[in-house]
Amino acid sequence: MSHVVTLPLTVETKDGPKPLVATIENAVIAGWTGRDKAAVEHHIVELEAIGIKRPASTPIYYRVGCARLTGNDAIEASGENSSGEVEAVLIQVGGETYVGLGSDHTDRKVEAYGITVSKQMCDKPIGRSVWPFAEVAPHWDELKLRSYAEGPGLKRLYQDGKVSAMLPTAELIKGFTKGASRLPEGTLMFCGTLPAIGGIKAAQSFTLELEDPVLKRMLRHTYRVLSLPIAG
Repeated sequence: MSHVVTLPLTVETKDGPKPLVATIENAVIAGWTGRDKAAVEHHIVELEAIGIKRPASTPIYYRVGCARLTGNDAIEASGENSSGEVEAVLIQVGGETYVGLGSDHTDRKVEAYGITVSKQMCDKPIGRSVWPFAEVAPHWDELKLRSYAEGPGLKRLYQDGKVSAMLPTAELIKGFTKGASRLPEGTLMFCGTLPAIGGIKAAQSFTLELEDPVLKRMLRHTYRVLSLPIAG
């Protein structure tokens, strides 16, 4: 039997907010989701040159324990080698699909020798508000992802771009489900991320944003990273 986690969410609809209790039993992180196949291949070759293995497929679907999903405003991580990355997330609950935002927060030192293992090392922050997917599907490619990395006296733009940099959601869903047009009930999927401006770096907190410029609204979530000492 799968582990189950419950996320209390607010659905921000065009007609106003309503509560949603999302019971999640499958957490999926879609990796290597870029639409530009040449750019994806170039990056894979770069990583191979420094000893990181080529992914078994592109895109690839990593599984992570549902217990790693959290709506809290702080997470704990071992040492100071982890960092976040903003992603749109799809949530299938109650027969409906919702879109929100999350951070595939990852231990970068562990990632160098085992990507699948690194995915399990850190909690995955999830924003507490979502939109009905049906409201944004007609203009999906116009949505914008953005993140900020923050430290003492510093807030810098860390990622910025449109979700159109990633594969369309229908393609990601069919790739995971082997052809079905919907995710399985109780599934949350991370849809891919954008390059980090100035390179991947740790920070004391990350702010995530998903902007809908057509309907003039935004989802936002900020979380702190509490570094735990490494005793040896």
